[in-house]
Amino acid sequence: MYLYTPDEIDRERAHHQAVIQGADDLQVKRIGNLGELAFEQFCREYLPVEMWEWENEEAIRRCNPESYSAYDFEVFGYSLDVKTSRDVSAFRPAVLLDNDPDDDIIVMAWHRDNEDALILLGWERTETLKSKVRTQEEYSGEEPEKLAHLAARPMNELQDLGPNTAHLNQKPENPYRPGDRVVKSGDDDASVAVVVEVLPPEQNAELYGQEIDGEAVSVAFPSSLDDGPSDWRTIHPAKLASYCDDQDIKLYSYKHENLESADPPFSPGDYVIKPDYSDPDLAVVTAVDGDDVSVVFRHLLDDALGDSYVYPPTLNDKCEESDLSQYSFVAEELAFEPQY
Repeated sequence: MYLYTPDEIDRERAHHQAVIQGADDLQVKRIGNLGELAFEQFCREYLPVEMWEWENEEAIRRCNPESYSAYDFEVFGYSLDVKTSRDVSAFRPAVLLDNDPDDDIIVMAWHRDNEDALILLGWERTETLKSKVRTQEEYSGEEPEKLAHLAARPMNELQDLGPNTAHLNQKPENPYRPGDRVVKSGDDDASVAVVVEVLPPEQNAELYGQEIDGEAVSVAFPSSLDDGPSDWRTIHPAKLASYCDDQDIKLYSYKHENLESADPPFSPGDYVIKPDYSDPDLAVVTAVDGDDVSVVFRHLLDDALGDSYVYPPTLNDKCEESDLSQYSFVAEELAFEPQY
């Protein structure tokens, strides 16, 4: 068996992709997406990356509708579908075949009631399932106990279908997550950027027409995100890739070794608080000058200009036009206060 615990990014993407897909049953589709993510992580640990392919990878990473594919993965040349359920009776041979008789292999993923973890119970060839169903049908009356359950093959035996390889563990070493604020290393005048996508290690990204050798991160600059149709700071970081793809916002790719965390990480339009206050008011960054960050309190901004979105580059001018007090803080005194 293989245990997979989705993080917040994976859970948000699994759900939002189901919404964008227009699924009739969001829960079923979301859980199915989590099952695919679980198997993808298994593949990264145990199978050579050049010998498996995830058909829905880009759709789930960018929360876009899936293009039609009869199966979820291709592994060692076999078509493979992941079936996910909290009811183990869904993994009985006849049920599996009724739902998917055409793929070569079926992987069974069981999830807990609160969806905080999934367990890959095992896998089986479709031909073996068909044989078992035929055997079951030969019996009349009470079914022998040995046929009453699905004897799935252990997950690690999937390796035996391909070439003899050692335990691989090809998980990303990338330390960044969507939403992180970064700058280019070694550039004293680098602009703050927002991590949008952490690309799979085997995906070949390009920079200035040259292929990047190593794990890549795609970022967008706040000025480009600000030009979008809505306040991107109210969008969960997991959905930023979808937002940028929908709005055709330009992304830039960097090797993760060439980035470092931004200090300070703020840009105009960010929502912040002063966390050492007992009941801090929400503020909006209006300007950043080195370590000095100017803010206006949100309730004052709303009273003067309403609750409509104010284009971040104009915030400072709008405050001056409306005679709104701005306050300056040292960057380290402030913290992000997400509004998604």
